[in-house]
Amino acid sequence: MSIYSINQQKIAADLSENQVHQSKWTDWHWQLRHSINRVDTFEKLLGIKLNDVERRKIELTLRKFPLSITPYYLSLIDTDDFRNDPIFRQAFPDPKELEIDKCDMSDPLAEDRDSPAPGITHRYPDRVLFHISNVCSMYCRHCTRKRKVGDTDSIPDRDQIRAGLDYIRGATEVRDVLLSGGDPLMLSDQYLDWVLTELRQIKHVQVIRIGSRMPVVLPYRITDGLVEMLKKHHPIWLNTHFNHPREITSSSKQALRKLADAGIPLGNQTVLLAGVNDCVRIVKSLVHKLVENRVRPYYLYQCDLSEGLSHFRTPVGKGIEIMEGLIGHTSGFSVPTYVIDAPGGGGKIPLTPNYLISLSTNKVVLRNYEGVITTYAEPESYKTKFCERQCTTCDLQLKLEGADDNNNATGIEQLLCDYDETISLTPAGNERMERRDGS
Repeated sequence: MSIYSINQQKIAADLSENQVHQSKWTDWHWQLRHSINRVDTFEKLLGIKLNDVERRKIELTLRKFPLSITPYYLSLIDTDDFRNDPIFRQAFPDPKELEIDKCDMSDPLAEDRDSPAPGITHRYPDRVLFHISNVCSMYCRHCTRKRKVGDTDSIPDRDQIRAGLDYIRGATEVRDVLLSGGDPLMLSDQYLDWVLTELRQIKHVQVIRIGSRMPVVLPYRITDGLVEMLKKHHPIWLNTHFNHPREITSSSKQALRKLADAGIPLGNQTVLLAGVNDCVRIVKSLVHKLVENRVRPYYLYQCDLSEGLSHFRTPVGKGIEIMEGLIGHTSGFSVPTYVIDAPGGGGKIPLTPNYLISLSTNKVVLRNYEGVITTYAEPESYKTKFCERQCTTCDLQLKLEGADDNNNATGIEQLLCDYDETISLTPAGNERMERRDGS
């Protein structure tokens, strides 16, 4: 019998003081009611004992960052080596969370500042983040929104949701809505059905995404009823958050299978965490298990600068090292995009090993994953097409149904395009430019 099975039986029995029927263990409501939020309960259920000094430090940590672990996720901890266990490190408080570095921020991604309406973060041109829950089934110790951890009874009411919906209705450029939180799947099926129905009635919303860690920490939430409800609102995409191959259990596989069989494309966002998955062998095993279960590795995140996460952060070089061990060494669709979510709300910046060595007018010099250096010949007959965004007279087949007729380029695109005369982008507050202006 596996450690997981033994732990599951013991935890279930200890929580209810009698033998728990399997239907109770797999009831997500039962799991939530029996979430572990006390250190002594944690010790009792796993049969471990912390020393007094360690306990005092942990209790101080819990005053700022509370504890909550589902019985299911608790059962995955290897009690024979729990201090090094990746499940333990993601779920159990560490006194290092109270060590705040000078670069740490409460809201490093400026989500609150980029919020034009209740529950809305609008950062990218054509998509918004819609916070429809501030509660989770478990408090992950590496959460970028630790400032919100501990919120209780914090699912927005319908008036608050309507305010966010009104903003989306008025922002006709928004074609993609990501439901986030907290965890959106903490909502009841009926409430989530109402939110999705309202969004589906907005004509310019093409895609709805859900971000949820339920398949990882509480896979029993993925019920047949939930899946049937989600199917009514296609196209629905779901991104989940596996960080270690040990999290992919028979229960999580079943949850993923239900979602995939319902035609819901699945992606995964992994956070690079020191002492948890900062190893190319671990990440490679994880991505292989994900694609085996029809989950596309989507992002590998550099750990954010949120308060209390400094002990989880790795150098960016570790992420590049892991990408070197993936690109070319496994299937392309198994390779996530390594990103830093820029502090201050700059959005996701992709990082990759450098494969472009040099270039000239006629050749590009490249290297591959093995270190082989090769050249690619540029075309001699290519005629540059000067684009003035006169799409109606262009001889390319641009008569596309629903084509974007927005002629406003921004950022680096603005510097590259032919129809805009901008030659440089200068940050505000540049002293040289201020001297020019005499200000």
